[in-house]
Amino acid sequence: MQGMGGDDCPFTFNFDPATFKAGDTVSYRITGNPMFEGMPFLGELVEVHEDFVVIAGDPKDPSVRYRATRESRPQVDADQI
Repeated sequence: MQGMGGDDCPFTFNFDPATFKAGDTVSYRITGNPMFEGMPFLGELVEVHEDFVVIAGDPKDPSVRYRATRESRPQVDADQI
């Protein structure tokens, strides 16, 4: 992570939901499960809609997709995990 004394983060995140587009890398959160609360996850947007986005949750398995809120750090409900 940047500023943590090591190498710079190799990812460039889009935190502006107004400019989200498919292919953007986002930092998302999982809500509804205390084990994941507050932890950031990395995902790629595969769909962008007016009030939600779809995130590819696993780069090795294209069938893993999560519907998330459309905000600076999208939120995925733990029921989808």
